[in-house]
Amino acid sequence: MTPDVDQSLQEAQNALLPIFAAIDTRVKHNLRRVLTAFRRHRVGAHHFAGVSGYGHDDLGRQTLDRVFAEVFGAEAAIVRVQLVSGTHAIACALYGVLRPGDEMLAVAGAPYDTLEEVIGLRGNGQGSLSEFGVDYRQLELTPAGTLDWDALATAVGDRTRLVLIQRSCGYSWRSSLSIDDIAKIVRVVKQQNPNTVCFVDNCYGELVEECEPPAVGADLIAGSLIKNPGGTIVTAGGYIAGRTDLVEAAACRLTAPGVGSSGGATFDRNRELFQGLFLAPQMVGEAMKGNHLVAYVFDKLGYPVNPPPTAPRRDVIQAIELGSPEKLIAFCRAIQQYSPIDSYVDPVPGEMPGYESQLVMAGGTFIDGSTSEFSADGPLREPYIAFCQGGTHWTHVAIALEAAIEAVMGNG
Repeated sequence: MTPDVDQSLQEAQNALLPIFAAIDTRVKHNLRRVLTAFRRHRVGAHHFAGVSGYGHDDLGRQTLDRVFAEVFGAEAAIVRVQLVSGTHAIACALYGVLRPGDEMLAVAGAPYDTLEEVIGLRGNGQGSLSEFGVDYRQLELTPAGTLDWDALATAVGDRTRLVLIQRSCGYSWRSSLSIDDIAKIVRVVKQQNPNTVCFVDNCYGELVEECEPPAVGADLIAGSLIKNPGGTIVTAGGYIAGRTDLVEAAACRLTAPGVGSSGGATFDRNRELFQGLFLAPQMVGEAMKGNHLVAYVFDKLGYPVNPPPTAPRRDVIQAIELGSPEKLIAFCRAIQQYSPIDSYVDPVPGEMPGYESQLVMAGGTFIDGSTSEFSADGPLREPYIAFCQGGTHWTHVAIALEAAIEAVMGNG
């Protein structure tokens, strides 16, 4: 590490100490919420036992569902290892609510890449919402990259059955949504049509703020367990939470009508699901610290970053506009080299199922694809943005960042 890089990192750490202290306070608040739910539902070692076969009468799973519902401010929740990803959980929620002739409205611009084929914007013949007669509209962002509140005020009609609210920025430069933003969207939508379901893609945003979208009026949310709420130890799965009837409708799409939330063996994974949720507030706090550090250093180097270095975090994603494919690839290679797993692997751009553009990904994580552990990726398209995600502890981010700075600076 060069003296300049060492000095930049030390300056960043010193400047961010007050922000780190504020994050610790938020972690304590959210951990208290989790502990309160564990205590209220009398979680014990007997809840770690799983069942086989159909998964009926799994006391641990039933209790975990209730704990998740309380932590997320929801009436009900399902937490299932059978949900293979956040996209799968979101798809189950959408198919559970929407019927032929309904309209879905995305209010924060284009959806995340992996939802395009679910909606029917790409691909065909696989049973997209479009093929089942569900219409889709989206409100474009303003030229400044923000939500178009004026357009939203008149966008919801009688046929608008569901509004899609994507909390995180995805592969875009817009700011991720705060809980206050989501609360305002819900109010504006319900004023126009009280029957419209406000659904939040909650991926990357869990436990970042002091409450979750159902606490401010969202009807339904979904996300992945290998992101924030799995605490970096859950090996697979997803969750859906919200209104009881809507959660059950989504569960019927995961399993079958008549089975719904009563099925699904947990394969002796209950302990890690409970423990992952317990660890999640701390892990999310560490990821936020790492994001601040990345933003501060690259901002000082003259690269556009989003969010800005000292801005409040709304999710665990930090975007850096690197400006060239060479720098994006060099950045991801450096992160991979300082990952605990597969550090010897050389990331190269490639196709990824569900994504339109080639991606370069640094993901040397213990759980394959886990973005609650420190990772970085980006689509090979202008303006060549690296998206850093997660981090089990901010000191790991600092070590990997040393190499990433030198790699980017070495590419012009």
